[in-house]
Amino acid sequence: MPFLDQLQRWANERPDDTAIVVGAQGLTWESLQKLAADLVTESPQVTLLEDGNSLEFVARFAAAVAGERQCAVLDPSWPEQLRSEVRSRLGAPAPAAGTELADGPADSSFLIGMTSGTTSVPKAFTRSRQSWVLSFQASMAFFGLDATDKTMAPGPLASSLNLYALSECLYAGSEFHTLENFDVGDVHAAITHDGITRLVLVPTMLRLLSERGLLGGVDASGVRSIICAGSKLDARTLEAARRWAPNATLFEYYGASELSFVSGLGLAPGQTPSPGGSGIGRPFPGVEVLIMDDDGGILPEGVDGNICVRSGMVSNGYLWGDDGQALRRFGDWYTVGDQGYLADGELHILGRRSDMIITSGKNVYPHEVELALASVPGVAAAVAAGMPDDLRGQRVVAGIVPSHGGVTATQVKTGLEEVLARDKRPIQYYVLDELPLTDRGKVSRQLLIDWIGEGDRKARRLV
Repeated sequence: MPFLDQLQRWANERPDDTAIVVGAQGLTWESLQKLAADLVTESPQVTLLEDGNSLEFVARFAAAVAGERQCAVLDPSWPEQLRSEVRSRLGAPAPAAGTELADGPADSSFLIGMTSGTTSVPKAFTRSRQSWVLSFQASMAFFGLDATDKTMAPGPLASSLNLYALSECLYAGSEFHTLENFDVGDVHAAITHDGITRLVLVPTMLRLLSERGLLGGVDASGVRSIICAGSKLDARTLEAARRWAPNATLFEYYGASELSFVSGLGLAPGQTPSPGGSGIGRPFPGVEVLIMDDDGGILPEGVDGNICVRSGMVSNGYLWGDDGQALRRFGDWYTVGDQGYLADGELHILGRRSDMIITSGKNVYPHEVELALASVPGVAAAVAAGMPDDLRGQRVVAGIVPSHGGVTATQVKTGLEEVLARDKRPIQYYVLDELPLTDRGKVSRQLLIDWIGEGDRKARRLV
């Protein structure tokens, strides 16, 4: 495993059905299987893929994990110096045994994953074939994926979110769509003309698709499920998605590259979450969750600490970059240092310990500030961070994207009075035209700090 035996099955049972579509080009199950099989003999023991989205990428990825081969996927947008360093750490390509397009032993490693990063060499970890089979089974059950679905994941396949979505569809026998480059119009066209039933994407993409789809009259009533990851869905994105795709169940989940899926929730059509809530659902099928202190002691319900996971989906650990803190182990429980608590069986996320703001001796997690701000009328989206402060050590600052009607600092402060403790409220507010994002579409708190520190017009004092 993880998906080559299934690929052979679909090629035998449904040879002429569409398997993969990239932009305007596609491959049937039979043609994908044959193309990948032809590439197996060329695939070394460790293949490094660093290309953009294409049909060839999909076939090369399938060939690169045949037998006991391993594959590492790099983001082609990373600087050449960074990619060169990863290449040197992986070593010169060595020949691999076997020429069959078939899965290797369940406990063997097939994927070398990279933690995201564009300035320093990312940590590299490995995954066993069995860990992804268990992940497929859990996610298919949780998200309700079956062979009748047509999934669109419009982001780069170098991202773990999209690479997993591709692999999950190959396993499930479900048609998979992506684009060479993200384009709102192209996604809308696929939804309208190709009958897309399922979207896998980050919240920033969902917001663009929803808002422009509403303006352009793009019919998304055939979309049955939307899977979002990378950051919490903000109120404006959720409201727009609800109106644009009224029949879709909106899924959010918490996970980590090293842990796989941890917990998640699905909001059925018409259902809305509690405003400002930090809950991210209940554990995935096959996953156990506990909250532990730094010594591995189990903490009671309602007390925050390290989110610890026990499941068969956890990675094998790091090839390089292990500092002993990024992935910690307490017996057979694992944590990446994310902080949270359990309440009535639901997991609540507070954020990474490294993101924590210490202001006047108080611990403040930006995530809980952001969730509180998102519940304030007039706030479309928000990001919080800690700025150096001679008096407090750090001061809490917030960047706010106003909704169409606008908002004032007084309105924001008043709105926070009942939802956030006084010592956690921001000292300063800045108005943003857009959230500070990484090239992967994730919110960057450091970029907000840089904008404020440099006096950049992207972050202007809110009055």
